Amino acid sequence: MAEQKPVKIMETVLRDAHQSLIATRMPTEMMLPIVEKMDKVGYHAVECWGGATFDASLRFLKEDPWDRLRKLRDGFKNTKLQMLFRGQNILGYRPYADDVVDSFVEKSIANGIDIIRIFDCLNDLRNLQAAVNATNKIKKQEGRGHAQVALSYTLGDAYTMEYWTGMAKKIEEMGADSICIKDMAGLLLTINAYRK
Repeated sequence: MAEQKPVKIMETVLRDAHQSLIATRMPTEMMLPIVEKMDKVGYHAVECWGGATFDASLRFLKEDPWDRLRKLRDGFKNTKLQMLFRGQNILGYRPYADDVVDSFVEKSIANGIDIIRIFDCLNDLRNLQAAVNATNKIKKQEGRGHAQVALSYTLGDAYTMEYWTGMAKKIEEMGADSICIKDMAGLLLTINAYRK
């Protein structure tokens, strides 16, 4: 019988909830009062940074996104912090050079991120490799950083179980520490997720 692994819960309220509901307009000072209570829940990780949070902090909230990250890191004593990383696009809307990806990953981990959840909306693995490599480099040097690759789940004739398992094998080969299924539209049925 295969070893049973515990379910690990990752909370996205500090990034995705207000990103999806109010265009990422929640200022840091509104987040800080709940951090201590969230830290006691027992989450494996809290996704609190990345995606549109960087852009919205600068453009609309007039906040320093790095300062937000450091304040959240100070508050979460027992919980890992996670960010959403748009592969070669980092947190922006166009691809950046590998050295920029390397530097951004390095600074993200240095300022408090534990898990970098890397995705490409088209599942183009070429757009994920630099971020995985950068995270693994920091992990090797400093013992910190976890590269999690997220597959963007969708439906269609091309997206068979063989497609998904083949992608998972390629992600393992590229050096990811873990794989996540990013099912933004809620398309993955429980029965299909359970299949061996």
